[in-house]
Amino acid sequence: MTNENKQNEKNRAGARGAFLIVGLLIALGITSAGWFVREGLMTFRMEDRVVSMKGLAERDVEADLAIWSLSHSGTSNDLAALQRSIEDHQNIILAYLKNAGFKDDEISIQPLQAQDLLAQAYRPDGVEKGRYIITQMITVRTPYMDKMDTALSGLGQLISKGVSLTNSMQPSYMFTRLNDIKPDMLAEAVRNARESAEQFASVSGQNIGRIKSARQGVFQILPRDPVNFASEENQHYKRVRVVSTIDFFFK
Repeated sequence: MTNENKQNEKNRAGARGAFLIVGLLIALGITSAGWFVREGLMTFRMEDRVVSMKGLAERDVEADLAIWSLSHSGTSNDLAALQRSIEDHQNIILAYLKNAGFKDDEISIQPLQAQDLLAQAYRPDGVEKGRYIITQMITVRTPYMDKMDTALSGLGQLISKGVSLTNSMQPSYMFTRLNDIKPDMLAEAVRNARESAEQFASVSGQNIGRIKSARQGVFQILPRDPVNFASEENQHYKRVRVVSTIDFFFK
């Protein structure tokens, strides 16, 4: 073999060695990269291991504000006589309400509303029997539910005295202290969610850790005792309900 051939063979051997080293380095780099990727995914998955649970809290409450509007009216061809009659009926209603325990500051009296049917473009039949209509609204607003119950139970007394109640609505019962019970209810909802999460985790041999996130949910005021054709607003006793969604980390 000539010196030139020996030199060429030596160069080829060196090149093969260099390629081998480069290949090893590339393989090592790929392996290392794969290890980091794998470790990164495992860390992400471990930190993202959560369980989402809903926690329910309920409170039975009693309305603390009642509003009741009574409407009374009369008809006549004699406007002056009709006005006197309506005013007499107003006094009967006021006496009745005060006898039920309402104070002056709990009662508001709306102005009389008079209507002349002959002044209308489209007159109903029989208008000559009652040309004028006078209507009045009296509103009661009270935080005392016992007074309202007393007044409602004796409405027949007004009718027996000739008072014509028209379009008188049922009282509206409201619970105004929602903000007072919100903190305790939210804490209860979280506790209930954690208990559910711990029961779930115990089946799989896991432990529940800290809260990852929480969604409060909407507070609902519902009738305590559902009754057909009766809304929550018309019921004295109510149920406050909230459902919170809590995400817990596994330990």
